[in-house]
Amino acid sequence: MNPNPNPNSAPSLPLPAGAPAALAGAPWISSAAHQRWLAAESDRLVDGHAAAAADPRGGFSWLRTDGTPDRDRPQDLYACARLVHCFALAHLMGRPGARDLALHGLRALRAGSGAGFHDDEHGGWYAAVAPGGGPVDDTKAGYAHAFVLLAGATAAQAGLSGGRELLEEAAEVVDRYFWRPDEGAALDSWDRAWSAPEAYRGQNSNMHLTEAYLAAAEATGDASFTARALSIADLVVRQHGAAHDWRIPEHFDTAWQAVPDYNADRPGDPFRPYGSLVGHWLEWARLLLTLHAQAGEAAAWTLDAARALFARAVTEGWDAAGGLYYSVDFTGRPVLRDRLHWTIAEAIGAAVYLHRATGESAYEQWYRTFWDYAEHRLIDRAGGGWWHQLDADGRPATSIWDGKPDLYHALQATLYARAPQHLGLGEAARRGLIAC
Repeated sequence: MNPNPNPNSAPSLPLPAGAPAALAGAPWISSAAHQRWLAAESDRLVDGHAAAAADPRGGFSWLRTDGTPDRDRPQDLYACARLVHCFALAHLMGRPGARDLALHGLRALRAGSGAGFHDDEHGGWYAAVAPGGGPVDDTKAGYAHAFVLLAGATAAQAGLSGGRELLEEAAEVVDRYFWRPDEGAALDSWDRAWSAPEAYRGQNSNMHLTEAYLAAAEATGDASFTARALSIADLVVRQHGAAHDWRIPEHFDTAWQAVPDYNADRPGDPFRPYGSLVGHWLEWARLLLTLHAQAGEAAAWTLDAARALFARAVTEGWDAAGGLYYSVDFTGRPVLRDRLHWTIAEAIGAAVYLHRATGESAYEQWYRTFWDYAEHRLIDRAGGGWWHQLDADGRPATSIWDGKPDLYHALQATLYARAPQHLGLGEAARRGLIAC
């Protein structure tokens, strides 16, 4: 393994098309006026979910395109956990009513098989339940369990009843069933009884486990969580990302060898698509810099890697007509040209963190470009929320995501420039350091 990934294997960082050589005015990233705009967008986003998402029977409903709840659709574990995280953040930031919504979601996560997601017989959490309770997908998914750990960490930071217990149980379940010390990373999924792990390794679940571990480290003070996050980042980014010219593979076999043709006939799969996802390069860029803040010199390589990932993303992923492609192949050619809202949200975060880490104005210019795109194309001020998917021509589409169920990505996009660089969002909110 190369201990210092070579950022020169990535293209140089371009400026957005039409960007001026020098920016006028204060950087948006540090502007009080821009932070007020971000705070207003945070409130608008939370308003939409607070008004409609909570199901009186328990958990949270999927929101349709018009923002109304679909009470008949099964509830996904990852979505419920994400909303607990979001409402716990909102509570920490002083939003009345958010505490009750976070507790509503916590009850669904902690309730047993007849009423919520928890598997009282075998432990862990079902991947999806019917409205009102009862599993419809009893898979034990690492991706979703990572979000349960994140929800527990943020709920604990918010001082919510049951939050610390959820954090401790999720950490124990992940440690017992998913974490593999011999691989330095986590398994992807099991059957309900934990008898047969899937013969697949995925970077997506491991990336979100990295995020959850970083939050858990701040919530508990336990440095072993940081060490595991660093181990995953080392494997997925430092080794495989660098070896593939910063186009991070999504899919691996049980020996952690990349499987580049996995799901070649399913480029629009929402969780395991063919190709390499541009948004994940940007998500990793942000996580790497958070990791550096926690791990210090042991993660010194992360800045160069984050720069390389960002440069690759905006060089190959940004369409001259605006927007980031969903995926490319391992030569950099677009696979799916649709635009997903979460990709822009992660691009915003990566631009903030890299601008602060380097002071380079190019990241501020990209930050403005990403928000301009979000305002013109993604933010739905008439119907609420953000359009979750646009086709290659910029029109709302539903082939990958229908409706507007996700608050997590867009809300966090409004927080990155308002929180200090060295802290996770939950810890920053707990300390009262998210600017309004």
